[in-house]
Order: sequence, then C-alpha cells, then structure tokens
Amino acid sequence: MPRTTAPPLRRLPRLSAALLTGTLLLGGLAVAPAASGATAATTAVRVNQVGYLPDGPKRATVVTTATQALSWQLRNAAGTVVASGPTVPRGADAPSGQSVQVADFSSYQGTGTGYVLSVDGSGSVPFDIRADLYDALRSDAMAFFHHQRSGIAIDASLVGAAHARPAGHLGVSPNKGDVSVPCQATVCDYTQDVRGGWYDAGDHGKYVVNGGLSTWLVVNSFERAERAGKGAALGDSTLRVPERGNGVPDVLDEARWELDFLMRMQVPAGKPYAGMAFHKVHDAAWTGMPLRPDQDAQPRELHRPSTAATLNLAAAAAQCARVYRPYDSAYADRCLSAARRAWTAAQANPAMYAPSSDSTGGGAYEDARVTDEFYWAAAELYAATGESAYRDAVTSSSWHTSADAFSPYGFGWADTAALGRLVLATVPTGLPASDVARVRASVTAAADGYLSRMAAQGYAVPVPADGYFWGSNGEVANDAVVMAVAGELTGDARYRAGALETMDYLLGRNALGLSYVTGHGESAAQNQHHRFWAHQLDASLPHPPAGSLAGGPNSGLQDPIAAQRLAGCAPAACYIDHIDSYSTNEVAVNWNAPLAWLAAYAAERASDDGGSGGEPPASACAVTYTVTNSWNTGFTANVTVENTGRTAVDGWQLTWAYPDGQRVTSAWNATVTQSGTAVGARNTDWNRTLAPGAKASFGVQGTHNGTNPAPASFSLNAGACS
Repeated sequence: MPRTTAPPLRRLPRLSAALLTGTLLLGGLAVAPAASGATAATTAVRVNQVGYLPDGPKRATVVTTATQALSWQLRNAAGTVVASGPTVPRGADAPSGQSVQVADFSSYQGTGTGYVLSVDGSGSVPFDIRADLYDALRSDAMAFFHHQRSGIAIDASLVGAAHARPAGHLGVSPNKGDVSVPCQATVCDYTQDVRGGWYDAGDHGKYVVNGGLSTWLVVNSFERAERAGKGAALGDSTLRVPERGNGVPDVLDEARWELDFLMRMQVPAGKPYAGMAFHKVHDAAWTGMPLRPDQDAQPRELHRPSTAATLNLAAAAAQCARVYRPYDSAYADRCLSAARRAWTAAQANPAMYAPSSDSTGGGAYEDARVTDEFYWAAAELYAATGESAYRDAVTSSSWHTSADAFSPYGFGWADTAALGRLVLATVPTGLPASDVARVRASVTAAADGYLSRMAAQGYAVPVPADGYFWGSNGEVANDAVVMAVAGELTGDARYRAGALETMDYLLGRNALGLSYVTGHGESAAQNQHHRFWAHQLDASLPHPPAGSLAGGPNSGLQDPIAAQRLAGCAPAACYIDHIDSYSTNEVAVNWNAPLAWLAAYAAERASDDGGSGGEPPASACAVTYTVTNSWNTGFTANVTVENTGRTAVDGWQLTWAYPDGQRVTSAWNATVTQSGTAVGARNTDWNRTLAPGAKASFGVQGTHNGTNPAPASFSLNAGACS
C-alpha cells in the first residue's frame, strides 16, 4: 500500500547471511541473490515451482553467461528423461540484469509429480504437471480475504489454530471500536458504525478506494466463471467461509463482508455530503508491530469523504445489484440504492480529492483524477439498470474512446477506466454493436501489448522495465486478468497461454527464483509485512497463511530495510522477504484479488462440467412481450428476455409461436427467422451472454390480419420461460 510516511519499524539483528546487491556466479551461471527468510536460488533453472498444466505453456528461464544454445532434459520422478531439446538464447534481460536463455517443453503433455528440468548440469527444483495443479491455490488465495476480515472472530475450524484470532475492532477493550467511529477534526460532528470489511494490508486500516477495486475483482471472478459455465467451483460450500451452506456462492459471501462495510462508509442522509463515502478509517497513528487486531488500543478516525471513494462504492454496489439478484433480491436492491445515491453525490461533488498529506496512521490513497472512476461507475450502473442517463455518462466520457484506458501498467486503484471497458465488453447492454466491438477490440489490443512485452523478456513478464514499483506483483496479475478476458472474447489460445505464464512468474520463474506466494513452491516467501502474521518478530505468532501474495519487486526501495540491503538492485530483483520491508513485501487485498481471480481461472479444466455431472439444465427465464405500436395491418413489438437462473447463458435462441397469422418483416438487436407460425430469435455477437439476472432486448416489426394477440409462451434454448 503506497505510503509517504513509514510505519514504525522494529529493528532486527543484522542477518548472518550476506545480502548481495549484484549477482553471484554458480558453476558459471549467474544467480540472483536471495532475501532474508527465503531459500537462496541454488539453481539457475527457474521454473514455476508449483508446476505446469498438461495443456498449458511450459517454459523455464535459465540464468547463464553462455551465448550458444544449451541442451535441456526433462526427467520424471524416476529420473527417466521424458523430453529434451535446445534452449533459445535471449541474452541480456534488462529488468533482471541477467543474461538468460529459455527452455520450452510445452510439447510434453504427460502428467506426474517430481519432474526436474536440467540444463547444462544444473537442475530445477522439483515440480508437478497435472490438471488439478491450481485447485489448492484457488482455495488459499480466496481464503486470504477471510483471514483479513475485521469485526469477526477468525475460527480455528476454518483457518487452523495458528491463524485463529478474536474479532478485531468491535469496541471490546482495548479496541476503541469501529462500531462508533468519530471523524477527524473538522470532518464531521457525529460517529459512524463502520465495522466489518477487510483489513486492507499489513496494517489495520480499511480503505474504500482499495476495497472497491478488490471487491469488484472478487465478484468479477465469479461472473467470469459463470460465463464459462464453471461457477460451481466457487459455489456454496466450496471455500473456507463461515457462511457455507446458505445457498449462496461462497465467493459472493466473502465479497459481501466487504460490500457491507463499503455501504457503512456512506455519509447518511441529512448530513453534509450525504451519499458520499468516507475515504478511509484507521488508527490515529501508525500501528506498532507486531500487534493482533483485537489488541489495538489506538483511537480510530474517519477521514473526509472523497469523490474517488464514492465512485468506488457506486461501481462495486452496482455490480452487486446485478450479480447478487438471483440469490438475494432484497440485498441487490439495497446495493443498487447505495450505488445510485453515491453516483448522485459524486456528480454534485466531482472534485473532492483525498490529499497526499493525509498519510499519518494509514496510506493516503490520493487521486486527483477521477474521470476514470466516473467512467467505471457509469458502466456498472448502466449494466445494472439499462437506463439512458448512465448510458449517456458512459458514451460522453473521454475514456470511452481513449486509447489510454489500458495503460502500459495495466489497471489499479488509481487507474480504473479499464474496469469500465471490461464491464462493457462482457456484460450485455444496449450499446450499439459498433461500440461493443470497439470496446472489445481495446481489450484484445491491450492483451496483445502484454503478450508482446512478455515475448521480449527473458522471464515473460507483462510489465515494462520501469513497471517494478510498489505492488508490482499485483500489476502482473491484473495484466493476466485482461489477457484472460481477451481469450474469452476471441477464443484465441494465445491469451490463455499468456495469462497462465504470468502465474509462472509469480510462482518462481523470476529473477530471484522465488515464489512470491506463501505456501506454494519449494522456495517461497514467508515473512510478508503484517502485524499479526509476524513470526519473524515474535515466534509465538504465525507466518502468513498459504496463498498470500507479496507486493513484489519495487525499484523505489521506499523502506529502510530495502534501501539498506537492496541498493543497486536490478528492478526485477528489488525484493527482500523481510517483514520490515513494507515497500516490497507487504500483502494487500488489491494484490490478492487478481491472484484469486487468476487462480480460479487457471484451475478450470476443459472437461469440467462445473459440477453438474451431465448436460446443463434448461435455462430459467422470463420474457416480456410489448406491442409498442400498431396500425391497420402492421405493428412493432419489443421483446425482453431475462436470465432468472443461477448460471450464465452463453448464446441464446428465444422461440415462440404467433397465434393469429402474424408475420415478422424485420428485426433489430437479434436475428429473427419465421417458419409458419414458429418464430426464432438468435442473439447477436454483442448480446450473446446473459449473466444471472441480466436481460437482452430486441425489437420486431411485422404484419397482422386485424387482430394481434401476444404469443402465449416462450422458450429459451428449449427451456420454457415464465
């Protein structure tokens, strides 16, 4: 989490192992230095330490000064060579400061455990090749959010004894609360109940701008899985949450914990700036380390509302209104009401910016450009309601046609225009087909840029050489989200391969030969900056739970430990697994959210039917047929079909029969054909997908013989509609 003022550090004895800032030569191969708490990279063959999917890309990077191609051999657990070939020399890799070659063994599609890739006498760490490779990470990465919950006891039955803890910030001594929090001086003269939500990172702060983005990604992971017909893997009783068994997908239960908090941060009616969202809540001063949340005795403060926070609330709540409706319509209505109020308040206060100076006790999360948040929120509100006011806000925004919506650095809490594009590219709306095609083309163009950058680098990283800043691992995962969506839109396997290859980087194929995800990989980070997961400071406290993503290399070196021990590092090697290196090794919800999204995506298998065990059930649907104009022997009618089921419909045909000889002569927003009395309407490309609760509308013009009764029944994909 970016800060301008550092939290207090607990000084540690100097480490016994020398920390080098250059590279070591091991057997003629250059090896990056290791950081405290991580096993040194004893091999120059850098692989995804968890492994590879049988049908996915399988590449490794070899650190070497050799300029000629080398031979690689893939051995199974018995030591038998099962594949071999030559490496491809790549030479100098600027971000890592290393000379590298690449070994590509993608053609091998056998499965098993304990594989080792050997190059020029050096062998990789053992890894697996199997279809269920990412099942555990899918669960662990999502469990991170439950661990980070505020205002609820974290129970040992769900997380294990080591990570269990009492509820934090519920007003139980020594906590001062989050149930009745005052504002900073001059901000307001009342208190607000802002309990719940997720602790943002390694501290005890809760931030609306980061919470909105993270919630959107968590919910979007379910949306995407539903569109792919794989939503069952994130369904009820699939994750470690206390709400298991309530008939609601567990991933939505988890996101609701944060959504409830975001809505509690909205300024009440009758108060100044009603409908706006307070920017953040945290301790009055930086919280010391180590410290369990329930032991935090500091006063808590609400910080003044901001336009950016308000629009994050509007976007996340509007998304909630769409996605939660099949499971809890009353909650969806509550979300939509909050989103509408936030939008109206933001329009009335379009330039309330969080100041960069507000960084005592918590990150400032300053953002003086919020046109992108307006675009994102408008896109979500339009997708949720179909209303022209929100459509006009979308189409009049400069971001709707800007070439910069997807920046070279992807998207993030301060750059959200890309989220608006992703919504409009994947959720059916009433935008013209040409608009939808252009938006979708922008997604694939961004993904093409990431693929090009990966192809030009020895470690296949989608970020530019100057992109190793605070939270670079989150940036990598966000780029993978864009590539995965591009694959969904086009069916082009290149994008899936690119998204999967980013996982290789996060799990060990990188300049340090280190997995940045706790508990996943033979040499994995384990001392992330966190006040409770602080084993490095206090042996009675736990290491971070499996599935926690470190912020990653940061050439800014914005903490004393990094500045002291990483001076002169190459950008991709500016990382140390030390609890006090908050600028390289903190955890945060906005980094774990794309990791969880990506893990769920990577865990899906082509043969997986989503748990149904057979053919998918007929679509549940509701149809409204309205004659909009009628004259002599002619008429026009509007037809709206709604997906009332719990799974997405990808490609639809609506059928009906006219009871009195009506004939369709033309249609719009659907392809309509007629044979006798039977009529069929097929989706266009832009409205082919109907998420749960989504609607598609189209129109027909026709003739009649003096009477024009409406059709008696409709069927969607052969399933009867109500």
